[in-house]
Amino acid sequence: MANAKIVVALIAVLALLHVSSAAARRHGKPPGPCDDAADLAVDVLRHKKPPHHPGGHHCAPARHDGGGIPAVMTVNGFRRGESGGGPSACDGHFHSDGELIVALSTEWFAGGRRCHRRIRITSGRRTVEARVVDECDSRRGCRHDVVDSSPAVWKALGLDTDVGEVPVTWSDA
Repeated sequence: MANAKIVVALIAVLALLHVSSAAARRHGKPPGPCDDAADLAVDVLRHKKPPHHPGGHHCAPARHDGGGIPAVMTVNGFRRGESGGGPSACDGHFHSDGELIVALSTEWFAGGRRCHRRIRITSGRRTVEARVVDECDSRRGCRHDVVDSSPAVWKALGLDTDVGEVPVTWSDA
């Protein structure tokens, strides 16, 4: 009986992933955070309402009580040879881990329109401003809700980088 439930659950997950990838092929781009079938399935299981798309427009990221956009902050190295990969998308350079800098998920990076702009990141009662220098590519494994930040951002927020990821809110500064 337990094995049958596991098989049914796996088939359901595979079906959702198949539908999601078919939609991506049909539209020529990967699904965004507003139309991701896997995220929608998780939201339904958590008894959340699916996002509303009036007139077919893309939905905006959800707002938090403080007006910021909810996100998951991860730690990233921006120096040559660190976890961030190659040079930053905005300027083609590597950066010091001591700089207050971030990489944003693909949709938030907005095709580079946020390059060199400052964003405000809040965790608990602390807030810091950081400069956008790179994209965390959601088409290549980065989740759609990530603010990938330097160790300096974590330090400014009084957070331990060993935690790996924390919930934050962010907004344009």
